[in-house]
Amino acid sequence: MTMTTGAPLDTEQATPPHVRPDQPAPPTTRPRAGGALERLRAMGWALVGLAVLGALWQLGSALSPDLPSPAEGLRELWRLLSNPFYDNGPNDKGVGRHVLISLQRVFTGFTMAALVGIPLGLFIGATKRGWQAGNPVVQLLRPVSPLAWFPIWLIITKNPGKAAVYVIFITALWPTVLNTAAGAGAIPRDQRNVALVFQFGRMAYLRHVLLPNALPAVVTGLRQSMGIAWMVIVAVEMLSGGAGIGGFVWESYNTGNLAAVTAAILIIGSLGLLLDVGFLRLGRRVALEEVQA
Repeated sequence: MTMTTGAPLDTEQATPPHVRPDQPAPPTTRPRAGGALERLRAMGWALVGLAVLGALWQLGSALSPDLPSPAEGLRELWRLLSNPFYDNGPNDKGVGRHVLISLQRVFTGFTMAALVGIPLGLFIGATKRGWQAGNPVVQLLRPVSPLAWFPIWLIITKNPGKAAVYVIFITALWPTVLNTAAGAGAIPRDQRNVALVFQFGRMAYLRHVLLPNALPAVVTGLRQSMGIAWMVIVAVEMLSGGAGIGGFVWESYNTGNLAAVTAAILIIGSLGLLLDVGFLRLGRRVALEEVQA
């Protein structure tokens, strides 16, 4: 009995090759005792790390009188967050509006990078010709500094905001491509052999073999791309000026308001942490679903 090309995988009848029907089901994983205590310990160590950071900041401000102290930075942060979304014109916006503008640019460029990078990474990792053709191009363009791309995109788009989005796109593209290609190229041989035995077509192989195995690596690549995108947007906006959290930092520096600069650094770091935690949770969920499958 043979399956037709491109036939869907019958998950109810198929038996994993490493489990015999007469074997008892593996025991379910029980929640580890002391989970709440472990979380409290983790929070405690996090507070220790923050305390060390605050102490180093205080020491730096003591050695350099021009550097705001932690108390001054936190007071300025409270002032900025007390009315973050006011808008009195192009040069007078609340820090919340600057953050929203930056997030919009980041997610636009990141989405473009994901839409291009995932299919490209699958093609490079799953085919020999794709690897031979794509890998030299990736390795040639990947080391280029993000700021080096800004003049090129500025000439093309004639708009600093659009140029910033395309800089995010080109710099966030490579982690997604490389991680997806690595995941696509690391498919277990036994799964490839099963696909050959059942004569999987391209769509069936993509759906039942390639995508499930590459998905954890794809999420890892997206997580790295988002981290790079959020870091690059600040530098690009500082170079281009105008609205955005990077432009806010540069304007605050030029006006001598270093307390606002330190407050903006705290905002940038906090948002970056939240974005990273979101992708980290997604990666753990994907890995858990893969183990359960």
